[in-house]
Formats: sequence, C-alpha cells, structure tokens
Amino acid sequence: MLVLGVDPGTAITGYGIVRSDGEVLEPVTYGVITTAAGEPFSRRLQHLYRELLALIDRYHPSEGSVEELFFARNARTALSVGHARGVILLALAEAGLAIYEYTPLQVKQAITGYGRATKDQVQQMVRLLLCLGEIPQPDDAADALAIAICHAHSSSVAVRLAQDAQETRSSK
Repeated sequence: MLVLGVDPGTAITGYGIVRSDGEVLEPVTYGVITTAAGEPFSRRLQHLYRELLALIDRYHPSEGSVEELFFARNARTALSVGHARGVILLALAEAGLAIYEYTPLQVKQAITGYGRATKDQVQQMVRLLLCLGEIPQPDDAADALAIAICHAHSSSVAVRLAQDAQETRSSK
C-alpha cells in the first residue's frame, strides 16, 4: 500500500508518501508545496491543487490521509488552513484516492503511543520508524510523514481485525 500524508497549510503544505506492507514502512518521498505570500489567495490555492495532483500522478498512491483542522486561536489562520484542506480533499477525491482524516491527537498516539507527545518526540519517532539518518525537514514534511504512518498503522490494524473476524466466522 502506498499512502500519501498531507499536512495542510496555505503558505506551506507538507507531503509524505510511505510504502507499507502491513509491517515494514518505507519512505518513498517527502517535501513541501509552497505558495508565494504576494500572490492572490485564489492563485495560491490553485497552485496547491495542481502541485498535489502532479505529485499523485507521479507516485500513484492508493490512499490519502490528511490532518483534521484543530481549533486555532486565530480565526483568520483557521479559515485559511480550512480553505487549503478543502483544496487538498478535492485533489485527493479527483484523483480517486480513498481519503482518511486524523486529528493531531490520533497522529501523536499512533506515532509515539502518547497523544500529548511533543513535536520533537513525533519527529524523532518518524525518523526511527522510517530508518532515516535525520529528521525530515522542514517540519511540515515530517508532520506529513507522521500522518501517512498513522494511516498505515490504522489500516494494518483494521485489516488484521477483519481477518480475525473472518477466521472466527469460518471456524463456527
């Protein structure tokens, strides 16, 4: 399974693609999509959409995972990130990917085993889980990889539970 993780943002959107066979995780690519602050907002969203579609076209992930918007103190920032999330979800849907959304708490829990882990703890675990020599930079890319890993873990657990349920039904 090839999972695309996306950390939404207007200025910087992180992405990470991880290959998972249910047990082994392998980084495929990661980075950021940036938009110019001086551009009209609609053009920034268009750029994000097109870059994300190009990334999907290049790597052909089967599933997409996106961080859910959390409550922000700054309403303008929350609205801006909400617009970016909408564009990201549209791009994933247009590409035909199955889409999964995770809260920051769920991502931290899946990566570190502790939902209140620090950003540094999450990034260190991403580095360890993907056998990387250093923490992926910038932070947005590491966050996107964490989201992809979260989904890979969640998906493999769901598959195992379904298999166990099938075996239980078969043995009756």
